[in-house]
Amino acid sequence: MDAARARKLADRIQQVVAEMLERRIKDPRLGFVTVTDTRITADLSDATVFYTVFGSEADRSGTAAALESAKGIIRSEVGRQTGLRHTPTLNFVHDPLPDSARHLDDLLAVAKARDAEIAKRAEGAQFAGDADPYRFDDELDGEADEDEDEISDRAGHRTT
Repeated sequence: MDAARARKLADRIQQVVAEMLERRIKDPRLGFVTVTDTRITADLSDATVFYTVFGSEADRSGTAAALESAKGIIRSEVGRQTGLRHTPTLNFVHDPLPDSARHLDDLLAVAKARDAEIAKRAEGAQFAGDADPYRFDDELDGEADEDEDEISDRAGHRTT
């Protein structure tokens, strides 16, 4: 099957499922559901519908049960609106992507707070030692030359 056609069909299935959940499925277990993505196999026999649910874990499990019980009705509507000879089997899978994104946002917020704390601590800080430890003043240069002469004399040879 052509990949572009399969992608168009997956998009159409996503639209049909979203419309069905919004307008026709009246199951009280169905929570605030968003259909995030749909993927279809190359032979068009299976379609995986990814969804998210706003709410608690109980809302997620209730929504999963409602989707499983309404799977037949939704599949028949998908077949009717797409006009396929063989309607693909629908599998509903909870999409973990929004939860992962929320977790990453939380981690980034913690890192930003730590960076701000470190920057606050570093505001009045100075480097330990001189700004350039390899640069000597003129007074120190004279003393350093005398020290070098003394070390050379002790070693038994003189540099001139």
